[in-house]
Amino acid sequence: MSGAGKPDFFYREAQRLRYVARSAFKLLQIQKQYKLITPGSSVLDLGCAPGAWLQVACQSLGPVKSGGLVVGIDLKKVKVPAAHCDSRVQTVCADVMKLPKAQVRELSPQKGFSVILSDMCPLVSGITSKDAALSLELGMQALNLAVGGAALAHPNNEIQMEESNDGAITSSDVNGVLRRGGHLVIKLLESEDVQEFSRICKPLFRKASLLRPKATRPSSREIYVICQGLQSQAIKSVS
Repeated sequence: MSGAGKPDFFYREAQRLRYVARSAFKLLQIQKQYKLITPGSSVLDLGCAPGAWLQVACQSLGPVKSGGLVVGIDLKKVKVPAAHCDSRVQTVCADVMKLPKAQVRELSPQKGFSVILSDMCPLVSGITSKDAALSLELGMQALNLAVGGAALAHPNNEIQMEESNDGAITSSDVNGVLRRGGHLVIKLLESEDVQEFSRICKPLFRKASLLRPKATRPSSREIYVICQGLQSQAIKSVS
């Protein structure tokens, strides 16, 4: 639906093409521009409800014989959509931020993922600064899951991760779950901290850029950080 509550072009197209949500067109544009998902990719979809990105990710893997897999994790129980998905797609109902990285890594036969997608968004309160701060926190948690906390612990980083409740970190949890050369997509709500977030990502990846997909509602402040090619030195820094 559009911001005015009426069906818009992307809503109607999603229904016509059997996508479960109009958000499918956001990932379709990202995939068209950046080609992050290739045949054989292992894809982790954070905040996968209602399943539209699972559909696009599976489509992007190509035919079943090409291999690959898509794992979606969400706080809600998400049924794998019948359209555009096959046996390579599975979902897990859990709070991914509370799962040990080692456990997340084991969800892939490759012991890690080549693409991580985070379309997570906090419950919007309507208070701009509060919502942006919560969104940034989710973004930092997704980045930490991908590359590992040690890679982010740079003294020049103005945005810092909050410590866990007990402060304990196991050696298997220091490393991220994104494989070398892998790609990461994170949704944020626009704020003055988005540029700082992008600056943190740039030394970790070959390239980091910002994108506001055409399917984003006019009233939305969503913006995506597209990180391409996890650098080997980022992995070494947490090994």
